[in-house]
Amino acid sequence: MQKNIAIFASGQGTNAANIIDYFSDTDVKIRVVLTNNPNAGVVKIANDNNIPIIIFDKNLFGDSEKFLDTLQDYDLDLLVLAGFLWLIPPFLIKKYKNRIINIHPALLPRYGGKGMYGMRVHEAVKSSGDAKTGITIHFVNENYDEGDIIFQKEIDVDLSDSPEDIAQNIHKLEYKYFPLIIEKLLKEY
Repeated sequence: MQKNIAIFASGQGTNAANIIDYFSDTDVKIRVVLTNNPNAGVVKIANDNNIPIIIFDKNLFGDSEKFLDTLQDYDLDLLVLAGFLWLIPPFLIKKYKNRIINIHPALLPRYGGKGMYGMRVHEAVKSSGDAKTGITIHFVNENYDEGDIIFQKEIDVDLSDSPEDIAQNIHKLEYKYFPLIIEKLLKEY
């Protein structure tokens, strides 16, 4: 039975591209990509893969009726945040309860919250001297990075690692595990 995903992204779209590629020959369909950034790399990725793209602003995102109407046609089983930087509004969390997931490039609850994304996280890990970091995949609630944790995978941080080294290692974890966890969750729905 086909399962349908929407991917929300704000940036380059490398995680989105990985997810699209992973599910390309399966019964999981990426129905739509949504972004708040018309210049995001994910726009080209969606276009290159013939996936509908919705570019929205704060007005549309904050309008529960219009935004839910926009999503309704896609019959979505799961909303996947892959580098999406805006807080998800309560109406969307209520409509898709325990069906919105996010990936965070650290071991939550450390280095989470508003403004903690991308290199900011890896710089914080480096400056803290932490011996370990990793990824967290979690359900989304009304607060940044505070939803129930679904999965964590940790790796060692070497003293000689730069924030860029840490980022590269985290990307490897994201690319390996995010599609696997999405697949596992979809089997449960």
